[in-house]
Amino acid sequence: MRETNKDVVDTSCSAVLHRDLKLAPSRVVSSSGLYIQFDNGRRILDATGGAAVSCIGHGDERVIEAITRQAKELDYCHTMFYSCPSAEDLCQQLISSTGGQMARAFIVCSGSEAMEAAMKLSRQYFLELPTPEPSRTHFIARRESYHGTTLGALSVGGHVGRRKGYEPILMQNVSHVSPCNAYRYKLDDESIAEYVERLAKELDAEFQRVGAHNVCAFIAETVVGAALGCVPAVEGYFKAMKAVCDKYGALFVLDEVMCGMGRTGTMHAWEQEGVVPDIQTLGKGLGGGYAPIAGVLVGYRVIRALEEGSGRFSHGQTYQAHPISCAAAAAVHRIIREEGLVDNVLHMGRYLESLLKQKLGHHRYVGDIRGRGLFWGIEFVKDKASKAPFDRELDIGMLVHQKGLSLTEDGGIMLYPGAGSVDGILGDHILIAPPYTVTTSQIDLIVDLTVMAIEAAFGELAGRLPNNS
Repeated sequence: MRETNKDVVDTSCSAVLHRDLKLAPSRVVSSSGLYIQFDNGRRILDATGGAAVSCIGHGDERVIEAITRQAKELDYCHTMFYSCPSAEDLCQQLISSTGGQMARAFIVCSGSEAMEAAMKLSRQYFLELPTPEPSRTHFIARRESYHGTTLGALSVGGHVGRRKGYEPILMQNVSHVSPCNAYRYKLDDESIAEYVERLAKELDAEFQRVGAHNVCAFIAETVVGAALGCVPAVEGYFKAMKAVCDKYGALFVLDEVMCGMGRTGTMHAWEQEGVVPDIQTLGKGLGGGYAPIAGVLVGYRVIRALEEGSGRFSHGQTYQAHPISCAAAAAVHRIIREEGLVDNVLHMGRYLESLLKQKLGHHRYVGDIRGRGLFWGIEFVKDKASKAPFDRELDIGMLVHQKGLSLTEDGGIMLYPGAGSVDGILGDHILIAPPYTVTTSQIDLIVDLTVMAIEAAFGELAGRLPNNS
């Protein structure tokens, strides 16, 4: 008798190619509201929505109903030939959310795909102009940034750890300038205006170095997420960067995959900057985790060039504008709008900020607490005066995350760890990004558990660290 797979395969070993082959991840079996539950019965407070994804919490029945209804009506639609009501509904909502500042929306499955589409669209724009500019193939982005994990997106990103190993096959038509990170790089005797002017001059010099006629676009995260730990730009920064782009005719592209869709207290983070991008990527909070979805919002300047040129965007994917994903995202967006959740983000964000600074601002190993809305980062330092980072091998952010998961016998808190906030290698931080539905009592609990996780982590390292009290 022929052997079955059950006879020859060790079923105790996962068939999934996990991110870490040497560590079996905990298995999540259910979720509800702010909580996720593992197969061993432990229940964790998800204070980050995964990766700032679950913006309305887990298990909302209204979204589940919208998914079910869509699956019964239309499961798939090939966008080379057709459109569908859920895609039209979602894109109309997205364009309306910009106050008509953007013209069209393009829906894909992930933030990396959105960045790839944005880069191709930027290139095509210059080929579609009445007088084409085919020399524009160069992208300028920023160090200590992250724009996705596909090769094109990874090329424009400045995340040292994720680029390592792939450098030889990344795009060579990309260069990077300094991030806007006032905590780390603004000089003590430098005003905000002077700092902005210095960064604008650096970008201008980079345009000139590579040849302004060669630059396709400048790409930046409106609020830097995982790479720096929720770092917003200083006032006037993005206006100055856009002015440089306009001076040389390049496109201005903002990545809001992590910080957009209400996360920072306005539906789009750029609304707080006084600028409108030519192209914008969005993702995580778009579908709230209920379906894989991301997108690109395109400004009138770019759309006009395509309409007056070839009349098409030379790009497409099999699962582009998937009906079920669009239905899920449309339901999420409708809930955010109808329940005024962006206002709650603003209000609860102020409370979260005040509580974090009250309880951790004087902690001897907390260097900076920064963010906007419900998007906050805590950077750890071994010396507050010099801002010196911890040794890389200590992996402070990950240790805090791990301690958070095991605070009690029954559960704990999930925090989002990160590293490289100083130079792409050194520098430790954690992110906090609760759902837009969060209440004051839930924020009280999140902050209390975060403090406990931090104390537990540094308690374990006692005797190995300097005392800066």
